[in-house]
Amino acid sequence: MNTIAGPGLVSKLPHVGTTIFTVMSKLAAENGAINLSQGFPGFDCSPELVAFAERYLRTGFNQYAPMTGVPALREALAQKTFELYNVAYDPDNEVTITSGATEAIFAAITAVVRPGDEVIVFEPAYDSYVPAIELNGGIPVYVSLTPPDYTVDWQAVSEKITDKTRLILVNTPHNPTGRVWTADDLQQLATLIQERDIWVVSDEVYEHILFDGRVHRSLMTHPLLQERTFVVGSFGKTFHITGWKIGYCLAPKELSTEFRKIHQYLTFSTVTPIQYALADYLKEPEHYLHLSDFYQRKRDLFLDGLRQSRFQFQPAEGSFFQTVSYAAISDEPDYELAVRLTKEIGVASIPVSVFYQQKNDYRILRFCFAKDDAVLQEAAERLSKL
Repeated sequence: MNTIAGPGLVSKLPHVGTTIFTVMSKLAAENGAINLSQGFPGFDCSPELVAFAERYLRTGFNQYAPMTGVPALREALAQKTFELYNVAYDPDNEVTITSGATEAIFAAITAVVRPGDEVIVFEPAYDSYVPAIELNGGIPVYVSLTPPDYTVDWQAVSEKITDKTRLILVNTPHNPTGRVWTADDLQQLATLIQERDIWVVSDEVYEHILFDGRVHRSLMTHPLLQERTFVVGSFGKTFHITGWKIGYCLAPKELSTEFRKIHQYLTFSTVTPIQYALADYLKEPEHYLHLSDFYQRKRDLFLDGLRQSRFQFQPAEGSFFQTVSYAAISDEPDYELAVRLTKEIGVASIPVSVFYQQKNDYRILRFCFAKDDAVLQEAAERLSKL
């Protein structure tokens, strides 16, 4: 019997496999481990928000939303942004609702990156950034942040900028390290790009989770950066609704126009009743203004449980992640230790080396402390026995 061989599929992302978050969460489930690996809250969202969503589900708000987002949510988000940062975005032309922050990041990168363009990425970097760059023919250029403080070496950034640099990716508060950018960081970035045709995507999904009195320095608060930047946010991270996949992009009209051209062919629109629910929920600032206090208590509870252990750490400045060094405990590669801890003591984490292009292994693990207090206490107790 003759067979005809079909064309071979050539992968556009040959080096990409299943994400580390999926791998570790699956391993945690198989071993009955406490899952501090994947970044999602271990508690439910507000019953009031659920009631808003249920009301809109039951009253006929179940068809396509406008491509840019329902007007009520765009207006509420623009108002919130102005009250917090004193920056005005036109809800009609400069605010776009997306199906999660990851979609917004992809659309923003796609809007400006063309084949051969270089994109500066600060690593350790969230794992969706580089695939989005490469799928658009861009070339990632890495600037490494190193422990223990993960500060940006601006001289190194300057040396990486070329005539081909088209975009810089920023993440503050930072995942996985928890570092928060300062006003000086914003000024250093502005100085570097002010005479160049360089755009910025700023991933600010943890904007309301900062500790020890720190202030979120959104890139929109710097006039020059605001003109060049797609600011990406997440209702999922703020309101404990990561499964609802609702994000947004704030950008000047010129950038939003190009952004929306991509967005309309990625998801077109985002789930309608949830948008209306969020518009109502945003009317009360108390729903997000005290989020830092809520998560700081959880960070401190987790770290207090580790203080008698041999782990070493600097308290995270923001986000709901804490990195810890195990260099005084073991010489194992971080991936191997993360797997062993999941199987043997029942606590799952993320090895930080996976966030580096060259898999730099500083003997550091990342833990998510967005969990119930009892879970954090039990995890810390298990880890302290190592």
